[in-house]
Amino acid sequence: MAVTQQTKAAKAAEVELPADPTPDVGSEGEKASDGAGAREIASLTPMMRQYLEVKASHPDTVLFFRLGDFYEMFFEDAVKASEILQITLTARAKGADKIPMCGIPYHSSRRYIARLIAEGLKVAICEQVEEAGSGPGIVRREVTRVITPGMVLDEEVLEPRDSNFLAAVCWSERGWGGALLEASTGEFLAMEASSAAELAESLSRVEPREILVAAGQRNAPEVTQICARLSRTPSIAESEAASFDPTRAAVFLRAHFAVQSLSAFGLDDSPMATGAAGAALRYLKDTQKTPAAHIDRLSRQERSGSLLMDESSRANLEVLRSQRDGGRKGSLLGVLDRTVTSMGARKLARWLASPLGSLPEIHARLDAVEELSARSVWREELSGILKEVADLERLTGRLSLGAGNARDLRALGVSLSQLPRLGAALARCQTSLLKSLAGPLTALPELAELLARAVVDEPPVTLKEGGLIRQGYHAELDHLVELSTSGKDVLLKIEQRERERTGIGSLKIRYNKVFGYYLEVTKSNLHLVPADYIRKQTTVGAERFVTQELKEHEEQVLTAEERRCALEIQLFEELRAKVAAAASRIRSAAEAVAASDALLSFARCASEYGYTRPEVDDSEVLSITSGRHPVVERMLGAGESFVPNDVRMDPQDGQLLVITGPNMAGKSTVMRQVALTALMAQAGSFVPAKSARIGLCDRIFTRVGAADNLARGQSTFMVEMTETSHILHHATRKSLIILDEIGRGTSTFDGLSIAWAVAEHLHDHVSARTLFATHYHELVDLARERSRVKNLCIAVKEQGGKVIFLRKLIPGGASRSYGIEVAKLAGLPSEVVGRARELLQNLESGELDDAGRPRVAVRQTPKKTSAPAPGQLGLFGTDPVPAAPALPASHVKALETLKSAAINNLTPLDALNLLARLQRELDGSIG
Repeated sequence: MAVTQQTKAAKAAEVELPADPTPDVGSEGEKASDGAGAREIASLTPMMRQYLEVKASHPDTVLFFRLGDFYEMFFEDAVKASEILQITLTARAKGADKIPMCGIPYHSSRRYIARLIAEGLKVAICEQVEEAGSGPGIVRREVTRVITPGMVLDEEVLEPRDSNFLAAVCWSERGWGGALLEASTGEFLAMEASSAAELAESLSRVEPREILVAAGQRNAPEVTQICARLSRTPSIAESEAASFDPTRAAVFLRAHFAVQSLSAFGLDDSPMATGAAGAALRYLKDTQKTPAAHIDRLSRQERSGSLLMDESSRANLEVLRSQRDGGRKGSLLGVLDRTVTSMGARKLARWLASPLGSLPEIHARLDAVEELSARSVWREELSGILKEVADLERLTGRLSLGAGNARDLRALGVSLSQLPRLGAALARCQTSLLKSLAGPLTALPELAELLARAVVDEPPVTLKEGGLIRQGYHAELDHLVELSTSGKDVLLKIEQRERERTGIGSLKIRYNKVFGYYLEVTKSNLHLVPADYIRKQTTVGAERFVTQELKEHEEQVLTAEERRCALEIQLFEELRAKVAAAASRIRSAAEAVAASDALLSFARCASEYGYTRPEVDDSEVLSITSGRHPVVERMLGAGESFVPNDVRMDPQDGQLLVITGPNMAGKSTVMRQVALTALMAQAGSFVPAKSARIGLCDRIFTRVGAADNLARGQSTFMVEMTETSHILHHATRKSLIILDEIGRGTSTFDGLSIAWAVAEHLHDHVSARTLFATHYHELVDLARERSRVKNLCIAVKEQGGKVIFLRKLIPGGASRSYGIEVAKLAGLPSEVVGRARELLQNLESGELDDAGRPRVAVRQTPKKTSAPAPGQLGLFGTDPVPAAPALPASHVKALETLKSAAINNLTPLDALNLLARLQRELDGSIG
């Protein structure tokens, strides 16, 4: 889009924008640089000097500089913005003094700002803070707010159903501190951690859009380490190091919350959390130029209060986003989100990202879901009320921060008026949690009534248009509105009254720009003019007069519109102040609305998807009957049905389940559905199963799939081993572990050894409930060695030369992987599939050629002669291998003994004895 009239509009608004700057006078004075090259300050216009002064105070932003009806950008900002926004890049002046310039209309700036923020940039809004021509010199301008990825308030930029958090991070020898601040809703959390990984795990629950660190730490290894553990790369911002100082931060927080101590927030002995929280709140106030009255509470986030998952596990299970495209569709959230409000959607996402770790809280949610799932009429009634409730959190946030308009007031008033209905409906429920949500919903009737009485049904977008206050709310405003809209009627009444008083039937009230309103009397009627008429002008055929009443009316009419707009703005500010004063109560009500909506969503899914209530207790049992994958079953096409499976784990005889089976049979699906079932149960949701008993989990770990991190010099196998190491160091007896194909990233013998050792460690030392999927069939022997290991496999059926995947989990170990059959299904050429079968047969037969080497690459062709077979050809070479000399008789005997041994029936001790005997025989023959 090309903005063609921007320079003309700016010229029309101010005379300070000449076509060419003042010629360079060769001053040796101070120079200014914007990255476009040094320029003599004296050679610039006053307006451009003002621009550079403002830009110097906000060097890391794209500066939107208000000129008339446009926001203009100059120098590097203009070049950068024109590329991103696809707008025309023009220039001020010509030749060597040319300054790159581009601009956008101020009334459509929101969508342009959204695109810049999406690129991770900051935008500083520099407004005209006085009217043009109101004083000598150029118009005064100030930055009124700075918009950053973590400080977005505009509903057109924010995603309604997603949170938009700023994370502040600091560290020292005392540990790590973090804070999470959602400027648009007022949510404020603080935390401490012992390591970067632990802090990143807490931050990853909300996917922060921006991370704030102390000045000079943008590229610190610690920041890189945290960002690497987040699902999306956040923007990095810096603030002065002093703002993170715990002592200074504590003073700042106490002043903001008007408290004498931070003990109520759990921060008395948490210096790092205090420093991060103080820096985050200061950043909000500095960028938004506001007291941030809606930030009225601060919570300490404890790790022990919820089921923990690192970002890798959350991503592997696709809890919030699909791994395919990063969207909600194909994720657990996408299936369970049946919420009506955006507040409820954000609440549900938080519940799934951070499930509960407290049995009473879990049972309270399950009780509420059970009641709502059984009452479809109530669900529809509640949904109908919730549809009338707008985003209370973000409406209050915008209004408190001075960014809201009259439409926000109207939406807030309408929403608040629905809360008593919602509260009454929840009060009729039987469960304690639903009843408790009714209380905060009845605390705002006065504000709801005030807003309904004060704001018109369809207010204008901008305050300058006027017309936002309802008639009857304010008597003086009503009078000014009448003057500005009904002035002609008043003049007609005055005219009629003066005709009757004077007897001059031709008397008329007229208007011109020089004299304003006047009474015109023809010369033939001048003898009837009263004494109180004041002569203003004589014309050829008439005289023009004014009266005191007409002069007063003229003054009122001409200033009525201006006074009306000023009074409406004043009344709007008063209403906005009342909203800010009630922000705490509104947020409490919003919390209740969001929680009831999320519970209603769980109940709707339970009813419509056939979910059942899980039994959640403090045991170490995890038992699921006819369990289903909540996402996969919703993605199946017409005519397809999901095959349910039973899984049981307990500390006596099924703590570690080794799952074998062919590719594509469904091993990963079964394991993931077990983890998702446990997660859903602890989030307070019913689960996709006939029945389920979930012993409380403290953490869920997953190691699934192949991935690398080449930027950090980590191969696929290195990433696999790093994640496995993290699990082995942090898992406890109460954890749930999902391991898929450990050791597949290296050689067969290395991988098998690692997989076996990992499984042994989990069994012997960690004792966590573990699902261990593998293609190493040798691992089934672990069940003979360890009492709490069980073998399970996915059943398949071979019919007519084809493999049919039955998707059923059955006891025992698989005998084959059927990888070649899967390759055939994937479309590999038939000759490749046939050759693979030959090679597999050679490997599995273990046959030796005359050289004593495996016949891996020998093709299975009929022998044409009885001549001895030549030495095996190398797999990649062409030269035959010379035949080896005949083996000694003792060696042949030892080989025959080994070949005839029933290895599958040998105990470990029998095997060792056999090997020892063979070794003695061979040693004797050699000796």
